[in-house]
Amino acid sequence: MGTIKIGLCGHGYWGQNLLRTFASDPRFDVVAVSDIREAAREKVRGTRAAIRLYEDAAELIEDPNIEAVAIATPAATHFSLARLALLRDKQVLVEKPMCTSLAEAKELVALAEKHRTTLMVDHTYLFHGAVRKLRQLRRKDALGAISYYDSLRVNLGLFQPDLNVLWDLGPHDFSIMDYLFDEDPLHVEATGYCHVTVHFASRTIAHFNLSWMSPVKVRRIAIGGSKRMVVWDDLNREEKLKIYDSGISFQQEEQRTHIMPSYRIGDIYSPRVSDCEPLVKVVAHFGNVIAGREPSIMDGRKALRVIDLLERAQSSLDSSLRTTAASRRAAQ
Repeated sequence: MGTIKIGLCGHGYWGQNLLRTFASDPRFDVVAVSDIREAAREKVRGTRAAIRLYEDAAELIEDPNIEAVAIATPAATHFSLARLALLRDKQVLVEKPMCTSLAEAKELVALAEKHRTTLMVDHTYLFHGAVRKLRQLRRKDALGAISYYDSLRVNLGLFQPDLNVLWDLGPHDFSIMDYLFDEDPLHVEATGYCHVTVHFASRTIAHFNLSWMSPVKVRRIAIGGSKRMVVWDDLNREEKLKIYDSGISFQQEEQRTHIMPSYRIGDIYSPRVSDCEPLVKVVAHFGNVIAGREPSIMDGRKALRVIDLLERAQSSLDSSLRTTAASRRAAQ
């Protein structure tokens, strides 16, 4: 197929990155941009005069010359805009989270399948070199049986007006975890400001600490396996990934009267990780999926799993906060 004519809904922080990346990919021709802010439209006009500009994203989607749509508007608008685009047989890439409820996610997936159009969510980290390496290690069973997955994703701000920290940062970690494990959670717990614990049938326990109120920025994931352990520090430019040939083993229950673990401490090494910009790969993947050259690793059904986990975590968090508030009132 020829060059895909694409329109971009939203020219904010992430929309600007999408515009730059789509404009650099020969698979796409960016023909239109929409934004409700006049200053944002003027910024596009000043650098890309040939692009048609719209104030209303729905008007851009209705443009019959546009074949694909990238949606980078506030999360509350994702569902309505993606739904309209799918109804108009457009190929759709939507910024995370795909929408704000499981019911909305199911409707979008059903529409995409009915109209046989591409529905993809921009879970950019799935194309990060470190995540690709972790998946490779997992598929080769290089880590062994996974006992824990621990993620710390904190910083000071950026507060979102239409999303809490769970729905803003959680999609990153939940999509990575789902990509690595491909296992449905048995149980989800959430407490405090945003501490989420996920239990799996395989006995893996995943914990997430998400915060906008940390004085330092941290992006770190630790995975403990029976064969090896690995730490991904995304802010470490020199050694993003460290693999520890270390582990803990326990005696059989019938052979012990106390829990006496034995520790194995081996070498530490840092493999080379691709430094290609993940968003470049997201856009290339979108083009290849539309052309039928490869299956999507971030399609609507996979995004639906992330939304389901977000909704379950939110329900648990709400319940925990109500219990805490009741306990405080009783203590007064």
